[in-house]
Amino acid sequence: MIISAHELRKTFTTRSRKGAQTVEAVRGVDLEVEKGEIFGVLGPNGAGKTTTIRMLATLITPDAGTATVAGHDLLRSPGAVRRNLGYVSQAGGVEENTTPRAQIVMAAKIHNVPDPAAATAGVLDRFDLTEMADRPGRTLSGGQKRRVAIALGLVHAPPLLFLDEPTTGLDPQNRANLWDRIRQLRELGTSVLLSTHYLDEADALCDRLVIVDHGRVVAQGTPGELKREVSGDVVTLRVAEPERAADTLKPYAREVRVDDDLLRVYVDDGEHTLPALLRALEERALSLTSIALDRSTLDDVFLAKTGRSLRDTGAAA
Repeated sequence: MIISAHELRKTFTTRSRKGAQTVEAVRGVDLEVEKGEIFGVLGPNGAGKTTTIRMLATLITPDAGTATVAGHDLLRSPGAVRRNLGYVSQAGGVEENTTPRAQIVMAAKIHNVPDPAAATAGVLDRFDLTEMADRPGRTLSGGQKRRVAIALGLVHAPPLLFLDEPTTGLDPQNRANLWDRIRQLRELGTSVLLSTHYLDEADALCDRLVIVDHGRVVAQGTPGELKREVSGDVVTLRVAEPERAADTLKPYAREVRVDDDLLRVYVDDGEHTLPALLRALEERALSLTSIALDRSTLDDVFLAKTGRSLRDTGAAA
């Protein structure tokens, strides 16, 4: 186990014109991350993802809880924890007026890497950055900057890498490219703790994950396990009278959920159940605007656990 965290908690006090306010950012989070896996922390903005990662990276101190990271106690040996991990924040930390090569060499020296120049050349080549290594950071694209940021986090060859919202703001092509780079890290034996609010990113990359909301873990497992737990298929209908339609379709489903004028009907076999659903609606003279049949998604898991869609919180699909 490369990360074992139990009951991590963190509260912040903010001050405004209305006075001091207490915000419980993390409310007892547990994490168990195996060596060599990509482990995800999925949730909407404000769920406590970044605070959790910053605590595990020793950047802020937990108010309560315990954790072992890369074999070292988080509170007793923070220096040893830092030596064994790379950390890439949402901002990335790439200097605008300094070249990638100079920045990575400096990072290597900070981590006491024996041959900083050689280590820098190695990560530049690994992330296809050699050609742009001596250009100012401001001239790089968003995708190139993210690759530089990851190279900065890996120049000292840590066994564990933290990526906080690594693809935010990237276009689809750069996102796909970065996903491939992250998969390569796993293949080379690096453990990755990844936070994201993108449903497709968590589904595509993570071996296992936790879903967090309001500072708590609401679900955990592999993406496949979590989706099977909800149901096999989801029939999504847009109807004029969703409450009456829900009552009509309940006998055919494992679960029915109403979300404004949308109706989500969870069934074991959507292909064979769909005709029966349509007949039932027709018999009750319920007007149907649209219908879709899909496999359960991580958004369905979030909806089942919290009562609202992750997309509705501002997270992307």
